[in-house]
Amino acid sequence: MNYGERLRILREKHELTQKEVAEYLKTTQSYYAQYERNERQIPFERVIELAKLYKVSIDYIAGLSDDINKR
Repeated sequence: MNYGERLRILREKHELTQKEVAEYLKTTQSYYAQYERNERQIPFERVIELAKLYKVSIDYIAGLSDDINKR
């Protein structure tokens, strides 16, 4: 599973819209959607912000670990 799929799953699990996550990241919905579709590489700083938002490890988002609760 790639990071885009993981971002989508995490967002849906937390019942957030792409627009809400984009606002959290201070970007647009269309720009954020490109992360979920793997059309744009996500900057490391944004991965950190999303890991904090979802309370998961960076390794989980990156696909280096399947343990969603590992911190």
